[in-house]
Amino acid sequence: MAPSGRLVSLVALVVVFWGAPWAHGRRSDVRVITDENWTELLEGEWMIEFYAPRCPACQNLQPEWESFAEWGEDLEVNVAKVDVTEQTGLSGRFIITALPTIYHCKDGEFRRYQGPRTKKDFINFLSEKEWESIEPVSSWFGPGSVLMSSVSALFRLSMYIRTCHNYFIEDLGLPVWGSYTVFALVTLLSGLLLGLGMIFVADCLCPSKRRKPQPYSSKKSLPEFSQPLKKVEEEQEADEEDVSEEEADKS
Repeated sequence: MAPSGRLVSLVALVVVFWGAPWAHGRRSDVRVITDENWTELLEGEWMIEFYAPRCPACQNLQPEWESFAEWGEDLEVNVAKVDVTEQTGLSGRFIITALPTIYHCKDGEFRRYQGPRTKKDFINFLSEKEWESIEPVSSWFGPGSVLMSSVSALFRLSMYIRTCHNYFIEDLGLPVWGSYTVFALVTLLSGLLLGLGMIFVADCLCPSKRRKPQPYSSKKSLPEFSQPLKKVEEEQEADEEDVSEEEADKS
């Protein structure tokens, strides 16, 4: 065989081996959900796993979950996962209190899966529509509700504060009490600005009614306590006039 032919064969062989799925590891069928794309869960049918990389139970579930995801196309379901250590907002939005936690979602209705955690059980749960017997999460506590959006924001804020605290201590070299002092001053300043803002808004929405000055009257009314005194004086004068008239008649 000519050298050029061998070279072509060698290149082709390298390309085949390089493109083989097992050369790089098979591409996972599990979709990754984050704070930015979680609204995709509101459309279609989903199975979502909430996990942490260092959780032993989560590590034991991963092979079953990956194997189950291979059936996603046949079952017409999207299989996804959420790393709660990276997506703290979603852990608050879905009230994750234990790991791993699995949710089933169908057209925006969320149900918590609490059955056995094997590939066969996941497939039966979907194919036999066992999820219909589970009460969906109330709309008040749904991931898209105002309440859970607020909880999600608080979780993200707490993570941001923790990141800032570590930055102050590790990168800037501040003592722990110095970091706490910074947060205390920021909290006081934020409260002051928020209070001033609320007063300004309240004054704009409900302005206070100012009393108009009463016109000046030239005739001053007598105090209430002077009215009986004046009446007594008039009675005394009338009595004196009666006495004078009687004396005049006698004379």
